[in-house]
Amino acid sequence: MKELIEFIAKSLVENPEEIHISEEPGEDGTVVIKLAAAQDDMGRIIGKQGRTAKAMRTLLNAKATREQKRATLQILE
Repeated sequence: MKELIEFIAKSLVENPEEIHISEEPGEDGTVVIKLAAAQDDMGRIIGKQGRTAKAMRTLLNAKATREQKRATLQILE
């Protein structure tokens, strides 16, 4: 799941080397994926009205469901 978000994020931004992703266990067995990017690229990650971020969360949910897990995406500033 971490690799999926990393691939999408690096494809969107101008500075892919500044993408940092961590995967941590959350409450009740949920996997929390934290995404950090350069300040200049945050607009590209979030998208207009949060559409890109919502799409990334939807894809992450689909992947987690296939693996019979739960996952959330946190975008850090």
